[in-house]
Amino acid sequence: MKFTLDARSDVNLIRGYGAGEVRVGQHIVKAPCIVTADALITDWSAPEPTMLTPADLDPILQLRPEVVLLGTGPTQRFPSASVRAAFASRRIGFETMDLGAACRTYNILVQEERRVVAVLYVT
Repeated sequence: MKFTLDARSDVNLIRGYGAGEVRVGQHIVKAPCIVTADALITDWSAPEPTMLTPADLDPILQLRPEVVLLGTGPTQRFPSASVRAAFASRRIGFETMDLGAACRTYNILVQEERRVVAVLYVT
């Protein structure tokens, strides 16, 4: 699916997503990635969403988000309770959704200047 949202040009916006890829600005990413308003992290070696552990969250937590969106690909898959608890204990909002919903929600929140981090699985 392609997006046509053209509001702020000073932040990373997700311009589209499809089978096996997501387009952040002019970058096409074909692996799990972390997206913020001003960063695109593509070298995150992440296990499947259901296999995430609190130790895997360090690159996300270092970004000091207020909200984390976990986009788990074409279907919604939930991480362990310990991962959810790691965010809750730090008072960080955490939502799990399919890739499309995460991309759309991220674009809205980043336009509102929220400290949002999208963790996207593009498989």
